[in-house]
Amino acid sequence: MIGIVSYGFYLPIWRITTKEIASVWGKNHLEIENSLLVKEKTVASIDEDSLTMAFESSSLALKNFPDKKEKIEFVFFGSETPPYAVNPASTILAEFLGLKNNYLGSDHQFACKAATGALISGLGLIKSNLFEYGLVVASDKATGKPHDALEYTAASASVALIIGKKNVALEIIDQQSFSSDTPDFWRREGIRYPSHGGRFTGKPSYFYHINQASKLLLKKTNLKPKDFSYAIFHMPNGKFPQEVAFGLGFEKKQIEKGLVVSYLGNSYTASALMGLISVLEVSKKDDLIFFCSYGSGAGSDAFVFKVTENLEKVRVSFKSLVENKKYITYPTYLKFMGMI
Repeated sequence: MIGIVSYGFYLPIWRITTKEIASVWGKNHLEIENSLLVKEKTVASIDEDSLTMAFESSSLALKNFPDKKEKIEFVFFGSETPPYAVNPASTILAEFLGLKNNYLGSDHQFACKAATGALISGLGLIKSNLFEYGLVVASDKATGKPHDALEYTAASASVALIIGKKNVALEIIDQQSFSSDTPDFWRREGIRYPSHGGRFTGKPSYFYHINQASKLLLKKTNLKPKDFSYAIFHMPNGKFPQEVAFGLGFEKKQIEKGLVVSYLGNSYTASALMGLISVLEVSKKDDLIFFCSYGSGAGSDAFVFKVTENLEKVRVSFKSLVENKKYITYPTYLKFMGMI
């Protein structure tokens, strides 16, 4: 058995509503909410970034880790918004956490699926018995250009996963990846805001890759949508994950618990994983969970998870942190994001 031993997450206390952003630009917020199915999003403060949030989520994961933290032998940091263009965040994070120096540190990129790609790499290292435990973190302080559609959804959050073979709380049964060169979203070095290629964003990128990865994994495992208690898909907005889930044969009751984008926004690498955290709050032993991430550029990583009896020992309350929030105005949002 191999999988997630402990986990943690972090949500900034600050939120901004779709209504607040729309009012600045003279837009009808109800039309935007109905289009994106997003009512508000998390916002990291001016003194927070992807690294500080990674520290918070990792600290929570270590709090419930049933072994000594010195046994964590690799730290993988997945992010689309690292604090440095050149200088690893993984080593800074490990230093903050007080890990010894005999670990493998690595920063991973692949848009919103950077962390799930890192998770697959980590699983390989543990399966080979090269390492005993590893820490994989997804963390982003995402933003969009003012008056761009991304401004309503790009959010801030972090998820940390400790993986290993002992005391597994969430077993990874199997996984499947699917990738291609699809130019739907990009940001060049030195350019402040990302760009997105309109017609490539939906059908040829998000839907194509998630559908292919998911169908291949279902065939590989000989499982059907009805076999799962929950299903989670990457959430760039509220409509895409529902549409792809229904198209694959999943039902509303299987996806609604993990559909957190309407009140958290799209925290990029942490988006789909935050949906998984939400589901773990209510999952029971032997529940099967279907999960599929998506990263622009483009690719998807699909997983089949199985809940074990050890989840009860490391379960974290999701609802309490979600409800701990304060709303900010648009000028404060611009200040927190370093735009003014």
